[in-house]
Amino acid sequence: MAISKASADWEGSLREGKGAMKPEHAPEAPFSLSSRFEGGRGSSPEELIGAALSGCFSMALAASLGGAHFNPTAIHTTAEVHLDKDGAAFKISKIELTTKAQIAGIDDEKFQGIAAETKKQCPVSKALAGTEIVLKASLG
Repeated sequence: MAISKASADWEGSLREGKGAMKPEHAPEAPFSLSSRFEGGRGSSPEELIGAALSGCFSMALAASLGGAHFNPTAIHTTAEVHLDKDGAAFKISKIELTTKAQIAGIDDEKFQGIAAETKKQCPVSKALAGTEIVLKASLG
């Protein structure tokens, strides 16, 4: 099976330092204290976790729908990753996953069931099992 690789480098102190996260086959994502906690330019580990979950869930949903004989024409998924204070440290407390799919011939009840089961089976969802993942799925 596949093994995915990524790395990160950090230079300097927490406040003045900066770093870069690098998926093996994708562009580098710079990050800093400002980009992580203050809305500054750059990325954050939480942003990459959200991207990973959105991508994995979208692919898994396409597979689940195909297995149920429904072929989506488009799936768009976003993730809002909540980073909150946890005592003296921080934790990802919740991820709000929102997906909208275009699929001919499926009713909402069937779609909701497939989407909910997909959330349980998605490999990245499983990896994040210690975090509450709330799914809002819609057709459109």
